[in-house]
Amino acid sequence: MKPETTSVVMTLTDTIYLPSQLKTVPAPQVALAGRSNVGKSTLVNMLGSRKGLAKISATPGKTRSLNFYHIRPGEFYLVDLPGYGYARCAKTEREKWAKLIDVYLANNPWLRAVLAVVDCRLPPQALDLDLLAYATGQGLPTMVVLTKADKCSQREREAKKRLWADMLTVPPVVFSGKTGLGRAALWAEISRLVLPESETAEAAPAPSPELSPEDAAASVTSPNGESAGPQAPGATGPTSGDPGVKPRKPRRRLGSRAKT
Repeated sequence: MKPETTSVVMTLTDTIYLPSQLKTVPAPQVALAGRSNVGKSTLVNMLGSRKGLAKISATPGKTRSLNFYHIRPGEFYLVDLPGYGYARCAKTEREKWAKLIDVYLANNPWLRAVLAVVDCRLPPQALDLDLLAYATGQGLPTMVVLTKADKCSQREREAKKRLWADMLTVPPVVFSGKTGLGRAALWAEISRLVLPESETAEAAPAPSPELSPEDAAASVTSPNGESAGPQAPGATGPTSGDPGVKPRKPRRRLGSRAKT
């Protein structure tokens, strides 16, 4: 079904804490994965132009569930995964998160891609590389999103882009949840990953001016509109094509690394 509007509406529809709660959601999905303090919730709020869409906390590790956000236009889902690599919680809690992530990534024919959300200020981290290798091993396209770009100079951002580009088959997207830098570019990439090529141009959200870190922070307002039920696409499994990371043998499963 082709969208009738170019304004983005994101609606939180499901929150999953246990693998037993997972159910088939018959619509294309893109997963957001990253370390506990990388700013995924801020990214979600900026993508949806809506403060409070995802809860933000000064304490890492607050996202402890799979959060399904229904997207219109396009009729697909962004799925925010629990942050990994957070050591200040019980080992049993970390194991539970790892198992939930593992089951979702390994047994979902509707999953189209995994976005690895990483801190633009840091060099590639072992856990992030393991995530990319694991997703690639599942046959899933991947993409890196460099968050907190407003905390880096232009020179630093370009250096990190080159560093990641040498490791990826798809260039990373530089993003700031504070200023909106990279918002239009990220929406365009997400639409490309989940929608048939003939619909991508119509379904991608209208480009909005990207603000530099030196500009005032973008103000966000709640979008208008009501959510609609998912529309099943013609495809019945993950899209084909080269994964976003150059082939690399996973050192171990994601769940194993997340326990440390």
